[in-house]
Amino acid sequence: MARNNRLDTPRETGRAFRPNFDPEAFGRLSERFARFLGTAGFLVYMTIFVLSWVFWNAFAPVDLRFDDYPFIFLTLILSLQASYAAPLILLAQNRQADRDRIQVSEDRARNERSIADTEYLTRELASLRNTLGEVATRDFLRNELGDMLEEVLKELRGNTQPDTEK
Repeated sequence: MARNNRLDTPRETGRAFRPNFDPEAFGRLSERFARFLGTAGFLVYMTIFVLSWVFWNAFAPVDLRFDDYPFIFLTLILSLQASYAAPLILLAQNRQADRDRIQVSEDRARNERSIADTEYLTRELASLRNTLGEVATRDFLRNELGDMLEEVLKELRGNTQPDTEK
């Protein structure tokens, strides 16, 4: 069958033989694995596994042993586990560092907004204080009205009393 080179017909996609994986899912898996590696449970399981391996291969009947001393197969398994654990732990640390970087950036932005808000409120408060300094207070008005009342009363008394100064 001849290949179709027409522009109005989509081409068949070639199949790639490389694995397709979701980086987020792989990252979450690596974080869970790294979290498990940092637990006491992991140490207990690994200790039980290694001790069982060593005891079986040291004390089991010779025809049932599968890894004689110096336990080269056990060393290979532990090396393989370490060779996968180290990059997975680093991947989990990198993801945590990325999250921390984003958190720090968000905290910095939040702090900048808080500082700007505080400066704005400080300016507004200073403006209100200046405005209130120019506004007459109740006590000031009472004193002024009291003084004016006294002056008016003096004037009234002065007009009603006989004029002795002339």
